Amino acid sequence: MVRARLACCLVAIGAGLTLGLSAAPAPQTPAAPAAGRAGDDTAIRPFRIQVPDAVLADLKARLKNPRIPAPLDGPGWALGTDTAYLRELVTYWRDRFDWRAAERRLNAMEQFTTTIDGRRLHFVHRKAKQPGAFPLLVTHGWPGSIAEFTKIIGPLTDPVAHGGEARDAFDVVMPSIPGFGYSEAPTAPGYDPARIATIEAALMARLGYTRYGVQGGDWGSIISTQVAARDTAHVAGLHLNMCFGGAPAGADPDAGLTDAEKARLKVRQTFQNEETGYQQIQGTKPQTIGIALNDSPVALAAWIVEKFRTWCDCDGNPETIFTKDELLTNITLYWVTETAASSARIYYESRHPTTPPVPGKIAAPMGCADFPREIIWSPRRWLEPRYNITRWTTMPRGGHFAAMEQPQLLVDDVRAFFRTVR
Repeated sequence: MVRARLACCLVAIGAGLTLGLSAAPAPQTPAAPAAGRAGDDTAIRPFRIQVPDAVLADLKARLKNPRIPAPLDGPGWALGTDTAYLRELVTYWRDRFDWRAAERRLNAMEQFTTTIDGRRLHFVHRKAKQPGAFPLLVTHGWPGSIAEFTKIIGPLTDPVAHGGEARDAFDVVMPSIPGFGYSEAPTAPGYDPARIATIEAALMARLGYTRYGVQGGDWGSIISTQVAARDTAHVAGLHLNMCFGGAPAGADPDAGLTDAEKARLKVRQTFQNEETGYQQIQGTKPQTIGIALNDSPVALAAWIVEKFRTWCDCDGNPETIFTKDELLTNITLYWVTETAASSARIYYESRHPTTPPVPGKIAAPMGCADFPREIIWSPRRWLEPRYNITRWTTMPRGGHFAAMEQPQLLVDDVRAFFRTVR
């Protein structure tokens, strides 16, 4: 059954409980956003990335003599990261990649920190030049970071300079998920996606935004959904580029689906069968893999680049979509912040949630940017019990990393959707 195939998908990413997916709408009981702990330092401080020279020298040293195993003849990427490509990438990382140039590009995005729920939260906050711009909270996923957003921050905040209209200007807030990048890693369990959603809603309140939109893909989709479900008084609209949900209960899950939708579900099931070992590892023993990734930059590169290659719409060659510098900026950000283990734990936290999700149908309008190579996907009919869908855009190309792969398509859809709720 199609329902069983998607159930496998939801269990694999541990998202069923976190999202509060339900077959039929249940009474909605939104929880108020976290106001922060007593004693939290509520100051908002400017932040710049400044990696010590010693950290970069240590990285170079670790990249000098990689112990990459010999592959079998022929399979390429079928068994995991292609070793020939990995050697090429590691050599480039060691000899040619310029972290300081990447650092300058990241620092061109205005960054800040504040303390919420007892931990330091890092975020990008760029205000539009146009007065009255609409606030937009954008959340990344794994194995991504704020580095994903360097291509969309300009068009979102300054549309006139990027071929758009002044009416589409946003004030953007782009947090690093707790345990990712420069957001402080939790020291105790309990930071599941619903709790992260309360932190993000509290951030928007601290910044003075009383009405705002939310947008996300990957874990950003899951977290953004919970922000919209929990902060109902302030969220005006929800836009996702990973749109999924469970099959409606009590009816044939295949009913009403087109042949194309059924075929796409089969493709997604193949992905679940063949490409989700990382979910099982990070969802059950994230510390074990985290130790290996934190100790070896070659292991970290292999673990992350394979996901970018497999999840993008690139016909098997990641460098048709991403440059080596783009790939390595993201990978290096994980390395210099030592967040391989803490970021992996979101999979475990999602499987063992302690923050009750908000069930039922979300009232805020929802827009879906449906990219054809998205790795987790559901038919629109399955999502309608959960979301108030007012816009559904079938994209001509693109995969999981929409902001990096097809930034113009994503920006255009975000603009069009939020025009209806500003």
